[in-house]
Amino acid sequence: MGDAGGAPVDGAGPKGAQIYCFMRGNGNNHQVSWDAAYAVIKRQSDQLFKTSPEHAAVMITEAVVQNPGSFPDCGRYLGDLFSKPDPVEAAPAPVPGGTRSERLGTY
Repeated sequence: MGDAGGAPVDGAGPKGAQIYCFMRGNGNNHQVSWDAAYAVIKRQSDQLFKTSPEHAAVMITEAVVQNPGSFPDCGRYLGDLFSKPDPVEAAPAPVPGGTRSERLGTY
């Protein structure tokens, strides 16, 4: 990982931003790009405590905002770092007793 757009990339935040932006710019979805970037940030952060996902998102955002020329067109993806996933609807609880047809609603 030498540089992004000609600027040197030093530190966990800029390296995470480089990975996230490169992957998103090449058609990968948010989750895959985020997983790769967060893994690098966690591995390369030299902090005593683990870097939280929220802090890693801020590190990526700061890197992009401080040096937008190194991460062209990446600003449009930054909102995805802070959006909450839609809740998954739970499957309805099975009806206790009854026949299979009654449970499935087919008579």
